Amino acid sequence: MSTDIHLPTLRVLTVDDNRTNLQILQVFLKKLGHESISAENGEVAVAKYLEEKPDLILMDIMMPVMDGLEATRQIRAMPSDRWTPIIFLSALDRDENLVGGLEAGGDDYLSKPINFVVLEAKMRSMQRTLMLQDRVTQSLHHLRTISDNVLEAIITIDTRATILSVNQATERLFGWSPNELIGQNVKVLCAEPFRSEHDHYVREYVQGGPPKIIGLGHEVVAERRDGTTFEAELAVSEVRNDNERMFIGVIRDISERRRVERERTENAAKLRAYFEATEAENQLASSLMERQLVRKELDDAAIRYWLTPAQHFSGDVLAACRAKDGRLYAMLADATGHGLTAAISTVPVLTLFYRLAPEGVPLSSVVAEVNQHLRDSMPVGRFVGATLVCIDASARKGEIWVGGMPNATLLDCSGNLLQQFPSTNLPLGILDTAEIDVTPHRFAWEVDSQLALFSDGLIEAENAAGDQFGIRRLIEALAMGQCARAIESVQAELAKHLDGASAADDISLLLVSCKA
Repeated sequence: MSTDIHLPTLRVLTVDDNRTNLQILQVFLKKLGHESISAENGEVAVAKYLEEKPDLILMDIMMPVMDGLEATRQIRAMPSDRWTPIIFLSALDRDENLVGGLEAGGDDYLSKPINFVVLEAKMRSMQRTLMLQDRVTQSLHHLRTISDNVLEAIITIDTRATILSVNQATERLFGWSPNELIGQNVKVLCAEPFRSEHDHYVREYVQGGPPKIIGLGHEVVAERRDGTTFEAELAVSEVRNDNERMFIGVIRDISERRRVERERTENAAKLRAYFEATEAENQLASSLMERQLVRKELDDAAIRYWLTPAQHFSGDVLAACRAKDGRLYAMLADATGHGLTAAISTVPVLTLFYRLAPEGVPLSSVVAEVNQHLRDSMPVGRFVGATLVCIDASARKGEIWVGGMPNATLLDCSGNLLQQFPSTNLPLGILDTAEIDVTPHRFAWEVDSQLALFSDGLIEAENAAGDQFGIRRLIEALAMGQCARAIESVQAELAKHLDGASAADDISLLLVSCKA
């Protein structure tokens, strides 16, 4: 349990083009007691930053209109008397993306799917830094008012290292009053080994030796009157007045700066360790995913599909099987993130689907069981969008349930739009089953048709100009291929649209034949 009981409440600007992600972040921030401000793209984020003056920004990278990198650059270019930390949240976890984010002005980085334990720790770290910033700002204002901007200890000594004078800041820093220090050897302010070596350095320089103590930026360990030590920066200059030689030392406490630097180094090491552990998990899970994703049931004549991952493994999965009474069950699911970490989230979904569907369990019961299992077993922030279908070809009737996925589409073989099935539910695994509607939508058809299920990675695939493939191009491609070659037609049109560019997300398309 955190001991940071006095950390300030933050006004957090969350920036993401995915509505579900924004909702989940808002719930998370509310649970932590913070206020959330949302923006759906970088352009809106810049405007909200000027208007709302947030304390912290959680910034997605890949967004339409204006991406997170450009938004960050614009925010950092604005004049401000207060630092606002920016944490990038992105599914793009390659080194160049991390470097690009930090060079744009970001302060930290967390890969999607979001590990909310790590995010909470990062936010606490930023809270502490912001609190420190506020305290330092207040302290500086106060000191400028009462001490004419003198913050460092200023000490003058003679050639025997005897203290001649000190300013009031010396007392604040070391705990000695000016009267107590004047006449003492300045080494009383040094910790070992600097204390034992100090007189030698001064004597050697006075006798014509190298200027080991003269100059800017010497880092030493200083000692207070009570015996405690702190890291300090020492600048020494020599003053000659006729035949008299004196040395002026300016001492600055850098212990807090060094503490912050060490904390940042430790955080970077923890981040590297997290990435290494994630990679190890991916390797261990690969054999399991191979067995789960390839099923003979997908060879059904009524099923055609296409799935291509953005990485080695896909967070999108397809499933289909026949019930004992001949009805066809099918599913397209999309887990948060990419690769094996996302694919692992789909393992219980596939397991339950292939256990329940062959028994002819009502579609509503399949949805309910899968949702509750994910809700009970998956970590916070892990969820699965899904479209589930049950087709009774003999009766020319079907049922469909859509949660957190693009609208499913029923088309005839000429490409005419017969019906759309919008996503009116949240993805599976966010709410308890008692809080969601598991009732499927019922539909029928009169002519040969096909039901098209697809992930957002297909319709949101962007070319080099930032133009998305979109629903319109998808429907036109399906029409061009008729029912028989619809998959090939979509593949060709998407390749033409991307023109050599790579899709940033997993792509999946499932076509279910609805015969008259």
